[in-house]
Amino acid sequence: MFLNTGPLSRFIKTLRLSLILYEGAEPGSTEQEVFRNAIVKGYELTQETAFKLLKKALKDFGHGTKKLDSTPIKEILRLGATHGLLTLEEVERWFAYRDNRNNTAHDYGEGFAKETLVLLPGFIVDVTRLETLLRDRFGEEDDHAPA
Repeated sequence: MFLNTGPLSRFIKTLRLSLILYEGAEPGSTEQEVFRNAIVKGYELTQETAFKLLKKALKDFGHGTKKLDSTPIKEILRLGATHGLLTLEEVERWFAYRDNRNNTAHDYGEGFAKETLVLLPGFIVDVTRLETLLRDRFGEEDDHAPA
């Protein structure tokens, strides 16, 4: 099975750059708020893309599409660990990322952004590792060339 991890890789790069620009902006400025908003949206998009790829990868282990589509994300993460796509420690961290992501439905304010900013460096490391693993196992290197 082939998985195109290129979009996830681009989202990770964008998220990294958004964080750098946020940290470099004047505290409390409109510019910093723009970068904060980009981080929040990028965080959501990166997570959702990672989950879609993880579901697709799990099909290679005999899990059916219908079943996976109705399986809660936290169970998808557990299945990822069962098949060696994630470690148990990573699954625990992904649970925290998912819980934080679910808060966006209720709070797009500064409190959520601050919590997300605390989680973001670890999230970037974990999602990069997942992207690399999925690319190495299910992708082709030519499709991962930098944009």
